[in-house]
Amino acid sequence: MKRRVALLFKNMFTNFKRILGFAVNDFSRNKGISIAAIFVLAITILLLSGLYFFHGAVNYFVLHLQNSIDITAYFKADVSEQDILSAKEQLLKTSSYIKSIEYVSKEQALTNFNQLHQDNDLLTKALVEVGDNPFLPALNITTNGDPNIYASIANMLQTSDLSSIISKVDFSQKKDTIQKVYSFNKNINIFGIILEAILLLVAILVVHNTIKLAIENSKEEIETMKVVGASDKFVQGPFVIQGIIYGIISFLICFIIVGLFAYFTSDKMGMVLPGFSTFRFFLTNWWIFVILQLGFGVAVGALSATVVVKKYLKV
Repeated sequence: MKRRVALLFKNMFTNFKRILGFAVNDFSRNKGISIAAIFVLAITILLLSGLYFFHGAVNYFVLHLQNSIDITAYFKADVSEQDILSAKEQLLKTSSYIKSIEYVSKEQALTNFNQLHQDNDLLTKALVEVGDNPFLPALNITTNGDPNIYASIANMLQTSDLSSIISKVDFSQKKDTIQKVYSFNKNINIFGIILEAILLLVAILVVHNTIKLAIENSKEEIETMKVVGASDKFVQGPFVIQGIIYGIISFLICFIIVGLFAYFTSDKMGMVLPGFSTFRFFLTNWWIFVILQLGFGVAVGALSATVVVKKYLKV
């Protein structure tokens, strides 16, 4: 039994060496077509990588918008800070959709106003004329961006036992803005999915046709191997391995190019979209780029080769 198993593994290893040898020889013999296949596959992978960068930038932009939009509950001037902080804790326990709540005291609100309008003499003089601090203590509430959640929280603030210490809630003034941001996020995600699907389909067709051209150049060799009794798997093997080689080489080229692109464009992207760094995004998601680029390259290369070779197996 052990001898049979050993013999089986030996035959498998011998066949694999032969298949690998055929693949390397065919790859070297058809350098022009191999380079063309790698080039097309690399361009396709770069487009997919660029789309992933775009997806990351859009998600960062939308998240930034969502985090900058909140509803504010203004408390009555005579409400103590302790009562407001207790209300904050109560709100956090009441709704799991609340991402964060920021307490802004009367003094902090005045400081923020002065910093924001320090160059506006008219507002500064008007504030001096008022004399006392006209601002109310407040809680700035941020959720997941869904307008329905904001509306629910605003309604809760105005109808719960907290309503007795709340002066006003500014949801109605921000309602349209919140709805626009949420709608933009939803539409851009739909657009991204459609664009990714179209690009993926086009990419597979282009790569498939390029690899088909490479394999058709070896049509006579395939037919000869079948005539002398080679099995289907043995005939397919060298071309599948070639497809995998195409994918691996394309991945190595693209990974280096994408890394350099992310490094040299990081500062410029930061000027367009403050806070977003292409290089930091690349370093954080390097494993996704490896899976995306290597997985797509190897899968498309191997599957395309498998499908195309089947055409010549019926001799």
